[in-house]
Amino acid sequence: MGKRNDGVVVRTESGLRTEVMANGHALVADEPTDLGGTDAGPTPYDYLLTALGSCTAMTVRMYADRKGWPLEAVTVGLGHRRIHAKDCAECETESGRLDHLELEIELEGPLEPEQRERLQEIADQCPVKRTLGSEVLIERSAA
Repeated sequence: MGKRNDGVVVRTESGLRTEVMANGHALVADEPTDLGGTDAGPTPYDYLLTALGSCTAMTVRMYADRKGWPLEAVTVGLGHRRIHAKDCAECETESGRLDHLELEIELEGPLEPEQRERLQEIADQCPVKRTLGSEVLIERSAA
């Protein structure tokens, strides 16, 4: 297995259905039938959104719990689409297309308005969001 250290191994033998082992948890990734898959599991982009959404919810939950705030539930809805860079006023990229991830965070519980606002801000501290927004180095090697 070489230098793999994060505990994730992905394997496909035929077709697009892909078996994933993540720290002892078995998952399946696939594409919809109209893209040549068998729709046996979430797509890779679904997993990307899952990572971002679950990290966001966990970050908000941990903060509220530490503060003793009455947060009953956090629901994060996510979407992904490709947009033209020229349609994004706040983006540095000026040409071509870029990925646009959308998050909608719903906080349930008898929270004060200031607590709700702070929890929305804390959501931006999610480590996965910070990784996606930073420079990322991906090293590839042959096994």
